[in-house]
Amino acid sequence: MIKVPALIPIARPKIGSAGKTGLWRIQKPVINYDKCTKCRLCVIYCPENTIDLLENLLPQIDYDYCKGCGVCAQVCPTKAIEMVREVK
Repeated sequence: MIKVPALIPIARPKIGSAGKTGLWRIQKPVINYDKCTKCRLCVIYCPENTIDLLENLLPQIDYDYCKGCGVCAQVCPTKAIEMVREVK
């Protein structure tokens, strides 16, 4: 994985007193890589900083910490990210 250099100091998600916060999620983002243009807006705007870039610059979501807020889907210019109901 390639980490995007942070423009501002951002803490990386880690297990805290709340544990893996992705367990709270009722919806999760799913990326359609055929539509992804590698613009990185989802990485920049993710409020939990749970999206990293793979070596081919495609985004990858860390579902252990993604809370399913949907910001990534809202900022995606090609609608490559869709929010779907979480099935556990």
